[in-house]
Amino acid sequence: MPMNLKRHQQIVRYSLIVVLCFCYSQYCSGENWGHWRGAKGNSVSETATPPTEWGPNKNIKWKVAIPGSGSGSPVIWGDRVFVVSAVPTNGQTFQFVLHCFDRANGKQRWQQIATVGQPHEGTHSTNGFASASPCTDGKHVYAHFGSQGLFCYTLDGKLVWERSDFPRMTMRGTFGEGASPTLAGDLLLVPCDHEGQSMLYALNKLTGKTVWDTARDEPSCWATPFVFEGNSESQVIMNGENYVRAYDLKTGKELWKCGGQTQRPVACPVANGDTVFVGSGFRGSFLAAFKTDGRGDIEGTDSVSWAVDRDTPDIASPLLSANRLYFHKGKTGLLTCLDAKTGDPHYSTMRIPGIRSTYSSPVAAGGHVYVTGRGGTTVVLKDGENFEIVASNTVGEPVDTTPAPVGKELFIRGKNHLFCISE
Repeated sequence: MPMNLKRHQQIVRYSLIVVLCFCYSQYCSGENWGHWRGAKGNSVSETATPPTEWGPNKNIKWKVAIPGSGSGSPVIWGDRVFVVSAVPTNGQTFQFVLHCFDRANGKQRWQQIATVGQPHEGTHSTNGFASASPCTDGKHVYAHFGSQGLFCYTLDGKLVWERSDFPRMTMRGTFGEGASPTLAGDLLLVPCDHEGQSMLYALNKLTGKTVWDTARDEPSCWATPFVFEGNSESQVIMNGENYVRAYDLKTGKELWKCGGQTQRPVACPVANGDTVFVGSGFRGSFLAAFKTDGRGDIEGTDSVSWAVDRDTPDIASPLLSANRLYFHKGKTGLLTCLDAKTGDPHYSTMRIPGIRSTYSSPVAAGGHVYVTGRGGTTVVLKDGENFEIVASNTVGEPVDTTPAPVGKELFIRGKNHLFCISE
């Protein structure tokens, strides 16, 4: 073979390898959304640049119908998208399903019926029986259906382990269950706050066995655990009606607590530096900034940097982006943005056209904030100190889940479909 031809073939092969590696890296290097609040739990993607405009005939790459119902948000890893649903088989029994879709085209790669069962109690009219979001570390994906069980699969859909021995939860007002599990290193944190004995479990994520569990003196709570990664220790921050509490990640020992929250909290914490921000907004208003080096009951101490007592979030969790703390008033579309260091407002209770009520949490990506209403409208704002609307869009059906920004795409799980938004 002539040397110039051989050299040419080597260059072609090398170029193909580079292209393939680049394409793979677009999916796998920082282009994941393994938890419904993102990698750091603040609802921010530092790498994604999704579109700011879409509609029925614009920038909807694909949409796929999802059987049954569910308000668990989508999570994405590599070329896979995961969502959960509860599919009725008759009037009382449901299939509890984990779905895996191909990120490129929306085709279903696989689905697993984790279990079939009859819920032991009812749920709120706006809630379903598949409300917890799945989570993944790129090796396994975890689907939690509350009292129906917790299931661990490989990314190809092979069952690794399951747990169905958690207490059956009795929720306030039969509002239904919904708190999601959280991955933290080798642990999977599983909350269980209800009208019985509330617990926080830390499981070995590879085996499902309990590493530690901690009893909680708390009634029904729908907040998901937040993991604060400190220099000397990592803490699990949990919202609660009686107290915000922090636990040692290694042992489950309670480190500090602070009262002041409102009834049946749902919103999840966020963090910046050495401070975590926790709030609630049902039958009252409270949001505060807590230093994580406090111990014991820190109410009224210097460990509480600041607090506000109006217009705080209820169902939707706050967003923390570049020291700006965004949140809705209660379940409304009224948006506030605070300076996270001081608690002073950049703007307060700004009305967002087209959004009246919210369950979905705001997310930030590519210099923008995406705010989604229950009617399916997403309004895109500038991520900054001034209130500036960039665009308003709709997927044409109700949305109660939080969008997932990954790469140049935005994934929205609506009432009936999963949407991939992309130019």
